[in-house]
Amino acid sequence: MQQRKEEEMEQNVSLSTLCYLEKDDAYLMLHRIKKKKDVNAGKWIGVGGHFEANESPEECLIREVREETGYELYSFRFRGLVTFVSGKGVTEYMSLFTGDGFTGQEISCDEGELKWVPLEEIDSLSLWEGDRIFLKLLRERDSFFSLKLVYDAEDCLLEAQLDGKNLQL
Repeated sequence: MQQRKEEEMEQNVSLSTLCYLEKDDAYLMLHRIKKKKDVNAGKWIGVGGHFEANESPEECLIREVREETGYELYSFRFRGLVTFVSGKGVTEYMSLFTGDGFTGQEISCDEGELKWVPLEEIDSLSLWEGDRIFLKLLRERDSFFSLKLVYDAEDCLLEAQLDGKNLQL
């Protein structure tokens, strides 16, 4: 029992949120091209980030959307929990949201370029393979889901599980 507790404490665990703002059949996407040493370099992702101390997923979501876009988010849905297992020793639990109500003026993001991408163009972007799976789920499924994505040390997707069942890759 003691050994298991020590092993759990040694795990590198991360908590984050990711949001796809929706407007006119498009998602607001962030092309990660500005930060050095960015695990998402060159990829297109939603907006979001890591939890700060004592934040709930919703508090993290609202703060991150404001910081990265300038928008004040007031209408959103918690769509899924995505567990990323990295071959580099990190496990990230990401709370995945969509948002359709926001106010304010879009600002420049210091992590990349923001762009409204029509839904039919998303598959042509440079995306993580696992992101392709949950983006499809966001478009096709209305109910909450749990998705586990296992990557190797070279960032190749090895395994995916949807609601505890293996997916064919």
